[in-house]
Amino acid sequence: MTVMALVVGTPLALSACSDGGGGGNGASAEWRGASPVAEASAEPQPATTPASLTISPSDGKTGVPISAEIEFEVSGGEVTSVELADSGGASVTGKLREDGSSWVPSKPLQPKRKYQATVTATNEAGQSTTAKASFTTMSEPGKRTGTGLYLFDDKTYGVAMPVVAEFSPGIKKADRADVQRRMFVQTDPPQAGTWSWTSSGSQAYYRAPHYWKPGTTLTVRLALDGVPTGGGRYGDRDRSATAKIGRSFEMKVDNATKKMTVVQDGTTVRTMPVSLGKPSTPSSSGTMVVMEKKASTVFDTTDTDGDDGYVTDIEYAQRLTWSGQYIHSAPWSVSAQGSRNVSHGCVNVSPSNARWLFDKTLIGDPVTVKGTSDKLVYGNGWTPWNLSWDEFAKGSALPVPDDLG
Repeated sequence: MTVMALVVGTPLALSACSDGGGGGNGASAEWRGASPVAEASAEPQPATTPASLTISPSDGKTGVPISAEIEFEVSGGEVTSVELADSGGASVTGKLREDGSSWVPSKPLQPKRKYQATVTATNEAGQSTTAKASFTTMSEPGKRTGTGLYLFDDKTYGVAMPVVAEFSPGIKKADRADVQRRMFVQTDPPQAGTWSWTSSGSQAYYRAPHYWKPGTTLTVRLALDGVPTGGGRYGDRDRSATAKIGRSFEMKVDNATKKMTVVQDGTTVRTMPVSLGKPSTPSSSGTMVVMEKKASTVFDTTDTDGDDGYVTDIEYAQRLTWSGQYIHSAPWSVSAQGSRNVSHGCVNVSPSNARWLFDKTLIGDPVTVKGTSDKLVYGNGWTPWNLSWDEFAKGSALPVPDDLG
């Protein structure tokens, strides 16, 4: 499966090409010798069959979701134009899917409104076939699925930044394929990827087989307003963003050496001592992503740890997991950094190293920890890179080509 990419807001501009005939450069032919009458007789041309075309929604259809696409089946030709207009004559823009299976409006349709679709297909001889259908959209749905997109316009992210889609309540397995078909990602330069769902269906991640190329532009549209999401619910709105991927910056932590190695654009730029989680609260081994950065914050574990909890002011904190593992400044553990693990699961670094990292990192930069007794749980943070490509692709609700990885 190739996940479909969509650039929204671009009118469809397709046209058929045909030979208009004509007499070349205008020079007349001169025959010499025998009469050319027999040779000039044109052979009869075989009859051509116009393209066969059917479209959906069908004519007269009512109660159509506002997320409707104009779908078509064509044989003996290809679709060369799609037009959609409401009852007042206002045109709707849109674009064909990459596989040519349907035409997707650039924004949701209006509820309780009549539309007319006009689709033209053209065969190899330039003959056109046109099909029309009028349909009426449904009224506003009573139940909605909340959606979210963690990617923001004009932001720059690290090379491991997944596209993160969120759903409340989560999408059940039976409904994920229809929802996934409406989640579009385009990359420039092109890098094929796929969506993969968490077990609860509350999140889906999009990534490629490898980290994004530095300088990549991500253009995302979750075209989910009015999309049936199961249980009588419909998506709450369309969401979109265009963002940039910055330089490559990787942090690699090894419990055996108690050191972090920082690699920027393939070159090691710094090595620093660390202290990881003590045996009772080990750090997780796996590939994580910087999800959040706070120059100053307060760690308060009294609600979860009771009498063993603590309240501590923290500087230069970078979140790695939902369970509360961070990279952060830890002046109290400097003497242990590089030799002993004394933290509650975080990656402790010195104040100067913490600030240096904080000033360098982007949301989406990868952090790999290895050699601890605890393994990272999938979904505890943005964890799609903690799976092999084959494992990740299994979470797609749509087929993924075997050769994509």
